[in-house]
Amino acid sequence: MCRNQAFNINTKQNFIMKKALTTLFSLFLGFSAFSQEKAEDKGKFTFSGYIDSYYLANFNSPRDRSNLGASGTARAFDQKSGQFSLGLVQTKIGYSTAKSDVVVDLTFGPNADLGQYGNLLGPLGRGTTALAIKQAYFNWKATDKLTFTAGQFGTHIGYEVIDAPVNYHYSLSNLFNNGPFYHIGVKAAYAFSDKFSIMGGLVNNVDALNDNNGKIGLIAQVFFQPVSGWNVYVNGITSNEASEDVTTGKTPEGQYSLLDLTSTYQITDKFSLGLNAATGVQDANGDGKISNESWGGWALYPKYDISSTFSIGARYESFTNTNAVRGLRITNTDGSFTGVSVSSITITPSITVADSHLILKPELRIDTYDKNFFVDGDGKETKSQATLGLAMIYKF
Repeated sequence: MCRNQAFNINTKQNFIMKKALTTLFSLFLGFSAFSQEKAEDKGKFTFSGYIDSYYLANFNSPRDRSNLGASGTARAFDQKSGQFSLGLVQTKIGYSTAKSDVVVDLTFGPNADLGQYGNLLGPLGRGTTALAIKQAYFNWKATDKLTFTAGQFGTHIGYEVIDAPVNYHYSLSNLFNNGPFYHIGVKAAYAFSDKFSIMGGLVNNVDALNDNNGKIGLIAQVFFQPVSGWNVYVNGITSNEASEDVTTGKTPEGQYSLLDLTSTYQITDKFSLGLNAATGVQDANGDGKISNESWGGWALYPKYDISSTFSIGARYESFTNTNAVRGLRITNTDGSFTGVSVSSITITPSITVADSHLILKPELRIDTYDKNFFVDGDGKETKSQATLGLAMIYKF
């Protein structure tokens, strides 16, 4: 065989080998892309949560080391003073695909039952594991704009939430503390754009595991963004909260309605301002008249970020329940109620350490009522209460 013939044969062999390798490489890339797509189709699991604890000093030095005052509801989760206290333990499991999500949000610890108000009694009249269920719902993304949700989900109403790492202040406002906390039902949300969306839904009673009258409540929300960095939410709920008469099968009037405005505005890169305002009406007497049975309030939330790990914020709140239709009130000796109004100021620095897992929040809060609402260590009644403490929150 001559050298030219050998060269031609080798050239053909090299060409065939290169073509085979190219084909195999293309098939490998295609298989990898297909495998990756299949992996994405399988969805994604997430696991997160937090633990919080706190220490509070109460300048009234109450003998029972309680911050709750005459109503027993003056504070939400930071109820104890003069001792270290565990707050809430959360474990949140999520699973998501391109078309759906499911969330199982469980809570434990001393404040689990407070966050699940209304879940206190099971079907046999005893305690229930429903106390541990903060949220349990799924989303179906019917289209890119339309999403349906069913199950137990946190309320859309208000500026603050149960989760300590999400709130800036550790102590919770009276607006939050007077509810609602969660809903059980179905809702649908439609996003016309990233600057305008609406939501509507059907739910059981306000803050209740089981419906007491078969009267379905309505919830709604409108979101819009007037300018970049300014978010506005208008929220509402209406529901008949009266208990059904088991002898007649009829439900008397007991309408509860709440209109809520929540807004956040990122004024500069470092300075933001939040607002929450709400007004509610309630037929507390079952007479179908709710004209004077109202409550409401407003709160401002300025915050300044000094650095990525240190900031300082404040909250000023005014809350009015002079008609005594909500829990923040005085119980008289004859069993009647006296309504109150209160103004509160809270100042909180926030320090983030341990690779953003640990948040330290020293906090000063002063509550001033229009009537004597607290008793100090000497047994003297007083209108105000001041607490100073440190909250420690670890999130993962």
